[in-house]
Amino acid sequence: MLRHVRSILVAVLTLAAVPLVAGPPWLSIEYPANPHDERTREAFLFVNTYHHSTPTVMRLSGTAEGIVNGERRSIPLRFGDAQRTGSYALTRQWPREGRWVLSITLLTGERADASALVVLGVDGTPSRVHMPTRRDGPWHVPRILTAAEVTAALAEAGEQAQD
Repeated sequence: MLRHVRSILVAVLTLAAVPLVAGPPWLSIEYPANPHDERTREAFLFVNTYHHSTPTVMRLSGTAEGIVNGERRSIPLRFGDAQRTGSYALTRQWPREGRWVLSITLLTGERADASALVVLGVDGTPSRVHMPTRRDGPWHVPRILTAAEVTAALAEAGEQAQD
């Protein structure tokens, strides 16, 4: 009898834990960096990663995509530890000249699960952040940026520079 109760208890606890590990990750962009925090003072912005609402350590990949003197450039981004769980500091790794967008992707294992596009304004600061999603019932589930979305945002940034 005790063995049967243990089996039922293990099954119930296992089923109860499933929602804790199911579901998509999320990322957010934090700008500006806090100039009063010595540990992160040099950061341009932060990328925060979550599993639902819980800050979670995840891998990031990204590129700065720009147009400098009429030529397209792509620079891989490196993310530093911001000394907070699930928070990554991004320092400026692209030149000040030209027009730039930052394409940032959250990776779960080898799979890309969420992404953000940061459009930099004429002054070099973020003017817009785009988090692509798709509807899944009542939820907004993250999706990955397409190359066309990155190219369109870069063209938009170039148009802003001409205004």
